[in-house]
Amino acid sequence: MMRQNNFADLSEQYAGLENAAVVLVPAPYDFTSTWIKGADKGPAAIIDASVNMELYDIETDSEVYKKGIFTAEPLRLNCKPEEMVEKVRQAVASFLQKEKFTVVLGGEHSVSIGAVAAHVDRFAALTVLQLDAHSDLRDSYEGSKYSHACVMARVKQFAPVVQVGIRSMDSGEKECLERDRVFFAKDIYNNTGWIESVLAKLGGQVYITIDLDVFDPSVMPSVGTPEPGGLGWYGVLTLLKAVFRAKNVVGFDLAELCPNPANRAPDFLAAKLIYKMLSYKFADQNTK
Repeated sequence: MMRQNNFADLSEQYAGLENAAVVLVPAPYDFTSTWIKGADKGPAAIIDASVNMELYDIETDSEVYKKGIFTAEPLRLNCKPEEMVEKVRQAVASFLQKEKFTVVLGGEHSVSIGAVAAHVDRFAALTVLQLDAHSDLRDSYEGSKYSHACVMARVKQFAPVVQVGIRSMDSGEKECLERDRVFFAKDIYNNTGWIESVLAKLGGQVYITIDLDVFDPSVMPSVGTPEPGGLGWYGVLTLLKAVFRAKNVVGFDLAELCPNPANRAPDFLAAKLIYKMLSYKFADQNTK
């Protein structure tokens, strides 16, 4: 029987777990966000929007869905942040053990902590590439070390981090900031010369975590904490394409979509971004 509510509404031939190269793990969670709520509805909105995508990617001349994309059941995350992190870690680890390329759909950005932890356990010498408006380096926020504002402070305990698109932070985060590994939005918004510098900071194996507020609110308004001065669609794709070409990207996550029923375009952007990244990952394989 064909699974319902799967990414891109794929037929069982391409949506079944056994033959799928890719697994999407919906992590609907919104416990620590401090402004616009609704990130727990993000995964369902992404999957819903994905049904409307064309499955042929012009840029890579490929149809990555033919590699198989399995959509797991949404995780049950009605719990405190530290428990949520462990549940996400266990779920991701179970699919990595099956040799699946695993993608987590948030949910607030704190879901990424468990996803990164699972990948660090699986892949040696992993570097994490963060695309985000915020540095997220607070050690604790509002009583939690697993708040969305502390994501990269926790991740840095597992692996080295390169941060791209940052344009908002608390002064207390400066002491944790590795300035030679941070690419501020103000310095990169109108050029691409910085991309080679990003690649030079990354190791051979890379995990990518994307907070959708890395994009400018003009193209991605549906996030928990929108910040002006963000990156554009093609700027982000140019970076991602270079990373996928130069490095072994072993997994990624996408977080912080807060869907707005009056504007479905951001939901579609998130779905399209996932599909583009999968196209970059598998385009050199037989997906035509």
